[in-house]
Amino acid sequence: MHIPHFPEAKHPLIQSLFHHSDDELVLFFQANLDSGKYFTALFCRYSPIIYTVIQHSVRSPVQADYLFALTWKHIYYELGGVNLESQIDGKCINLQNWLINMTAYCINAMEVPPTEQINYSLKSTSPPLWCYVEKALDQLPAMLRLIVLMAQTFHWSETRIAAYLQAEGEAIAPNDIAIFLHEGYRMLEDKLPSDIRSIYLGG
Repeated sequence: MHIPHFPEAKHPLIQSLFHHSDDELVLFFQANLDSGKYFTALFCRYSPIIYTVIQHSVRSPVQADYLFALTWKHIYYELGGVNLESQIDGKCINLQNWLINMTAYCINAMEVPPTEQINYSLKSTSPPLWCYVEKALDQLPAMLRLIVLMAQTFHWSETRIAAYLQAEGEAIAPNDIAIFLHEGYRMLEDKLPSDIRSIYLGG
């Protein structure tokens, strides 16, 4: 298996952070939760190591990509609470060791589905973008979030989405679904950090 290349590593916002230490990037991330560049910089720095560890634990490249993404999602949610100044057995926590421990936990705790059941594509959705899109989705009104997920995750047509919602007691016409989707995508993009939009969407 080859180690994937991530073009975001060459983005000026990410390259401008390369001189910072691990500790600094973690502190910046924890102090600026509305910014995505610090997590993305850590991802670019450590993705080769994490992928190398993961690729030996699964049978196929598709499974490796999916577990890699799930691992970084877990890291994203755990990183906010890590304290690199705390000590274990008299030694300060090292970020690389912490990341490897998180990876080992994910390898052992997460059940990766068979290749044919995985719809995730590492080339189309880098793990940092996935993390911030999920965070933005959580901020959408429930109805908009449901409609966007049905369109993007299940690839349902507007007619099928309307039929499902009507069966659930929501009187929404197929023409209205297009309006809801347009509004959902607009709000989703608006709730992404501006630096994530710049890095991944060119905005």
